[in-house]
Amino acid sequence: MFALNQPLARVHCTKLSVPASTRTPRAVRAVSTRRLRLECVASPEQASMSQSSTLGFTFTEDGYLACDGIKIDRIREDTAQQEKRDGLKFPGPFYLYSKAQLTANYKAYEAALEGIDSIIGYAVKANFNKHILEHLRGLGSGAVVVSGNELALAVKLGFEAERCVFNGNGKLREELAYGVMMGSLVNIDSEFDFDNILDAAKAVGRKARVLLRINPDVDPEVHPYIATGNKTSKFGIRNEKLQWFLDQIKENEDFMELKGVHCHLGSTIATTRPFQDAAVVMTDYIKQINSQGFNLEFLNIGGGLGIDYYRGTTGAVLPTPTELIDTVRSTVKEMGLTLIIEPGRSMVGNTSVFVNTVTGVKQNGEKNFIVIDGSMSELIRPALYEAYQHIDLTAPCDGEKKTFDIVGPVCESADFLGKDRVLPTPEKGAGLVVHGAGAYCCAMASNYNLKMRPAEYWVNEEGKVEMIRQRETLDGLMRMWGWPTESA
Repeated sequence: MFALNQPLARVHCTKLSVPASTRTPRAVRAVSTRRLRLECVASPEQASMSQSSTLGFTFTEDGYLACDGIKIDRIREDTAQQEKRDGLKFPGPFYLYSKAQLTANYKAYEAALEGIDSIIGYAVKANFNKHILEHLRGLGSGAVVVSGNELALAVKLGFEAERCVFNGNGKLREELAYGVMMGSLVNIDSEFDFDNILDAAKAVGRKARVLLRINPDVDPEVHPYIATGNKTSKFGIRNEKLQWFLDQIKENEDFMELKGVHCHLGSTIATTRPFQDAAVVMTDYIKQINSQGFNLEFLNIGGGLGIDYYRGTTGAVLPTPTELIDTVRSTVKEMGLTLIIEPGRSMVGNTSVFVNTVTGVKQNGEKNFIVIDGSMSELIRPALYEAYQHIDLTAPCDGEKKTFDIVGPVCESADFLGKDRVLPTPEKGAGLVVHGAGAYCCAMASNYNLKMRPAEYWVNEEGKVEMIRQRETLDGLMRMWGWPTESA
């Protein structure tokens, strides 16, 4: 089994026969897990997926859910067979991504920013898979990080440190020293954060490039756990404290240079109104700061744009990247600023589904349950935020339609991935996916109940299914504990 810090190398390739009931216009081949789990080859006319109607996750004419035209049930079968060949004792769910959708999402932001000096800073916390980061870096993205490890990973993968923004309300001095030394933009979040940044700059002998994270006190109209820009948030500074920070920066100009201001309102924002309100507030702050002899270069409006977790079932229309940028377009042009945006969820959220297998169906009283192999250990958003993520079966099903809770095997009543969902009653072994799983899903996975963090695959631009993260094993965990292991 390959190490995560080593390139994957092909070992062998064998051709699979595809049953007629699941055959798609592709030849499917299996490759050893030492390089890839699967490699599905598209026909020439399907090789370019970015403009295709099959981009992302869509249903085929015969009712199967597919990723960029490849039926997910075909991928499920092949991954299960390959894991058996690799000697993995216990099967499990996995994440599946559309690389073409990821590219399309980035291009949408790039088009929205045309004519504006800007940095697209991908929020690494949303999904830190190495291959996703490398792809975004290759498209031209910068990185927004919230820990020293995230910054170190971004730099290791080739992101320009000067185009990285280091956020966070509790950055350690050692992390700050690294960020300052690398020349990254560092957000000042509090008085003690200012002191730590100043100490870091003195320690490494380099002037810190800083932004002031100001709370505009704008209601983002989202779950309180993911609202970050109001006056009672643990993040950022209040406007009445602004002058203190400006005076301190002036007094320490040999060690610190104020480059801009930053705000971040929250996450899953479904309207441009909060961004418009924040733009007015932040413009006033910029004018106030520049009037004191500063010359700000950057306006960072954060991220937070939501995605359609309901998959069009509610009729809601979410803002596009262009509509988001339009809230500040005239401001940044008139003031000669470079705009920084921090898309995370809106960059990767809709690029993935969480693929599960039905263990069984049960009824308790008037409550019906679909029990699957996935759980809150692999995808915690519904349990943590009571978040809705759309759920589909992967194949046509003639079972009776009922209202179900979709639950996992973890020993918690909070272990659910969806509640009160109307679905056909599936058979044991059926496929079930949770949509919108690209952001804050695998990144927040745990080993609770000794569940193994799942494998990740994507369909690449050539129409091939590649493994981009191997599934954890018990042997791997035992090695971290220093225990001897046996093949598992």
